[in-house]
Amino acid sequence: MAKVVIILIRAYQIFVSPLFPSVCRFVPSCSEYACQALRRYGLGKGLVLTLKRIIKCHPYHPGGWDPVP
Repeated sequence: MAKVVIILIRAYQIFVSPLFPSVCRFVPSCSEYACQALRRYGLGKGLVLTLKRIIKCHPYHPGGWDPVP
């Protein structure tokens, strides 16, 4: 199931993301982080880590380097 989610994220990266300016404050981007977390930990923990990352994505967080643990 994690592979299906990764395919959907990759489709977003290829077809949707280029239509908008890059505003991600993190490296790697949240979508790339999600793919890495899903590959490393599977669907359950991968989604939890991704949600935690997305919650940190707001104007008051400095961003920067934030790799998958």
